[in-house]
Amino acid sequence: MKLHLLTQVSKTAVWLALVILVGCAAPSQPDQSAFRNSRPTSILVLPPVNQSTDIRGSLSFLATVTQPLSEAGYYVFPVAMVEATFKENGLPLPDQIHEAPLSKLQSIFGADAVLYITLEKYGSSYVVLDSQTVVTAQARLVDARTGTVLWQARASASDAEGRDNNNGLVGVLLTSVIHQLASNIGNPGYRLSKLTSARLLTPHSGGMLYGPRSPNHGKD
Repeated sequence: MKLHLLTQVSKTAVWLALVILVGCAAPSQPDQSAFRNSRPTSILVLPPVNQSTDIRGSLSFLATVTQPLSEAGYYVFPVAMVEATFKENGLPLPDQIHEAPLSKLQSIFGADAVLYITLEKYGSSYVVLDSQTVVTAQARLVDARTGTVLWQARASASDAEGRDNNNGLVGVLLTSVIHQLASNIGNPGYRLSKLTSARLLTPHSGGMLYGPRSPNHGKD
């Protein structure tokens, strides 16, 4: 009886160990073969579709995407020129632009890939004794010639990151007042847009690959 009990305990211990090992295993990396086969050199960034209530979101975020993409080694079509071209062709709104046929975009701009961005959150939200500014975006890179999705990701940034909330009630009230005043002055979402863009578009393990203009091209 004791031997049987010990055997059962041993089996249970082995099973638990396997569960722990599986749970701690590194997540599988996404398949990037389509990205590598496409080898895009130029990217057309479409004005982001803004799902937030702040009308400044789309243009503010659009202004931050060129730097991380250029630093990653890609040619990025000037966003001001792109926006003006769409307006001249009767497509002033991001929602309309995102619905444009991919073949039409490729024929007009000649881009290798098109970047679609959706801005999920942009701006400040207020809760009891505090406020928080958040910028969240998701992006999808599509081969302009074949329509194949090469890469997609989501990133977010908040001004509450690293905030010290252990200063007592007076400290919390003071911090809340400061953040609310800051939110009402200027465009606090722009700084967070730069951080979100960097997190979203900077090449990293499992993320967007380096472009041909980068010294790291082909090493990732």
